[in-house]
Amino acid sequence: MLAITERADGRPVVRFKVRVQPRSSRAEVAGIHGDALKVRVRAAPVEGAANAAVIEVIAAALGVPRRSVQIVSGTSSRSKTVEVAGLLAADVRRVLAV
Repeated sequence: MLAITERADGRPVVRFKVRVQPRSSRAEVAGIHGDALKVRVRAAPVEGAANAAVIEVIAAALGVPRRSVQIVSGTSSRSKTVEVAGLLAADVRRVLAV
């Protein structure tokens, strides 16, 4: 199950773990990997290209602008923590069906 933490100091913000598969044949949210969301991206993990692709895939999947999604840890790792502003944990679970 996807572990989502939530805080609301004015605007709701959620954080969750992401497991990235770079150099995939398609860019998509591919389900759950342990307690993290599995995200496949076409980009190689070079010069932040994969991180930018992760932000784009998550923003598209959740229906939020890219500026609302931020990688808060793990920028050089396949395991990352992502923060999304403007959504509650229930919204994320509903949209991603996890």
